[in-house]
Amino acid sequence: MSPIELNKRQEEILRIVKGNGPITGEQIAERLHLTRATLRPDLAILTMAGFLDARPRVGYFYSGKKPGHDVTDTMNNMKVKDFQSIPVVVRENVSVYDAISQMFLDDVGTLFVVDKNSMLTGVLSRKDLLRTSLGSQDLTAIPVHIIMTRMPNITYCSKADSLIQVANRLINQQIDALPVVEELANGLKVVGRITKTNITRAFLSLSESHEL
Repeated sequence: MSPIELNKRQEEILRIVKGNGPITGEQIAERLHLTRATLRPDLAILTMAGFLDARPRVGYFYSGKKPGHDVTDTMNNMKVKDFQSIPVVVRENVSVYDAISQMFLDDVGTLFVVDKNSMLTGVLSRKDLLRTSLGSQDLTAIPVHIIMTRMPNITYCSKADSLIQVANRLINQQIDALPVVEELANGLKVVGRITKTNITRAFLSLSESHEL
């Protein structure tokens, strides 16, 4: 089992808790000038990995790496394939107007763009669509392939990746969802999506099962 690599924000959280524990999530967020919701995935990762202990109505304590690795082992064995959602995809020639409608109808924050062979070619976020809609352009005349994020700037994952790996990618890239892909000879086939919500729910369920 490879060691968990912490990002800069997670290391800063550990430093704060070491020097000020017990400390609540709200207090940590205030020191970092962030919202509690933004920190939730980081705190879940650090708790599940055994760096922090969390006690209701008390806060977070620094515990260092626990000698018992049962929680860490369980967390690293949680795979994308067990928690992924159904992907919401659109074709490259779909208009920005239709993409906005699709996003709201499916209540998602990210759309994956595919070609005629259903291979991944781009990603559309709420920010991409909002930025385009602020102008005076005719949204029905603009195809999404003009504004989407293209390869090689797309971050993605596979069914076999662990949730801990994907959580760190989401946090480091500051994005809300990743396409789950299957690598084929002619490209990347989109087979699912994994979001911050999927991961947070999975880690919280693990926390409950281990009484953390």
